[in-house]
Amino acid sequence: MSRLLAAIIMMCMLTGCGTEQRILEDLGMIQTASYDLEENNKLRVTINMPVSATDSTIKKMLLTAVTDSSKEARLLFSNQTELTVVSGQVRNTLFGLDLAKAGIHRHVDTLLRDTSMSLGVKVTIINGKAGELLSKNYKQHSETGQYINRMLEKRGSGNGIMPSSLYQFTRDYHDDGIDPIAPIVKDTGEDAEMDGIALFQDDRYMMKIPAKKALIFTLFKRNLKQGEIIIHLENKKNPKDIVMLSNIMSKRKVKVHHLANNRFKVDISASIRGSVLEYTGNKDLVKKEQRHKIEEEISQYISSQGEQMIKDMQKNKVDSLGIGQYVRNSLSYAEWKSLNWRNVYPQVEVNCHAKVLIKNYGKYS
Repeated sequence: MSRLLAAIIMMCMLTGCGTEQRILEDLGMIQTASYDLEENNKLRVTINMPVSATDSTIKKMLLTAVTDSSKEARLLFSNQTELTVVSGQVRNTLFGLDLAKAGIHRHVDTLLRDTSMSLGVKVTIINGKAGELLSKNYKQHSETGQYINRMLEKRGSGNGIMPSSLYQFTRDYHDDGIDPIAPIVKDTGEDAEMDGIALFQDDRYMMKIPAKKALIFTLFKRNLKQGEIIIHLENKKNPKDIVMLSNIMSKRKVKVHHLANNRFKVDISASIRGSVLEYTGNKDLVKKEQRHKIEEEISQYISSQGEQMIKDMQKNKVDSLGIGQYVRNSLSYAEWKSLNWRNVYPQVEVNCHAKVLIKNYGKYS
């Protein structure tokens, strides 16, 4: 009797495994989705899905639909394939630049309302058409969606370009003291590369921080645990005076000063520690006084670059550093609500203070 019972249980388990396998093979699991603005405010949605069927020679499937909404596109995708299209495995959403300029909150909000969608799904801006980049086959990379996703996770963090998620974008969109940001990627022909940080006013793309200056932006936005940067110091005697700092760690502090007539002055300080990986100047880093001179020059460079970035942001009325959060915290609720921060922000005097300490300097240490 016990043998019969064991046999029945084994058959049930095998039947269950077979059923689960068939169900998985019937699913089209979206990994990356792209969104582009078309004529008449239509939305072009492109998705890529890995093909799990063992008897298929196709490793991925690309589907495109032009619709009024992303949910309608899902229905059209179901008519283009024998698979049941599901979004539970989405890792990244790509938004074309034209759509980003028009505003993406409606589309981000739709994705968030999908209960199968993770809050950690990335939001990425494409400098160009997102669908064209997703559809492209790069010779050195087997699958474009995974390639972009890995690039954001691995290459971005060291340069200060951190991925942005659906949750982070929506949180900052609804916060009246900060504007959202997202990484921006572009196609270079043979590869795709990080193009910088996209800055938004509410949900509309307004400007970008170039990739080579992204780490300076990040130093004045938050604490940093790891990063590297190449700095071209302004030196008339040696125009090729270049310093590369690696293993950068920093801490940021923000102080708000209240002035008359609802005016404010804000000091943003960044305490930075890093290692000199390369130096092409004529100073001797072994000598303490000359090393301190390099630290001062790097500090002045980072401070001036930070202040110029903030002036550009103020011209575009984008508070990407979250200065408004600190001003809000220094006021009462009634005072903040009576303040039109979007109009006050461009008039705020913002000073950046960077203090650099060289931890070690390669072969000289």
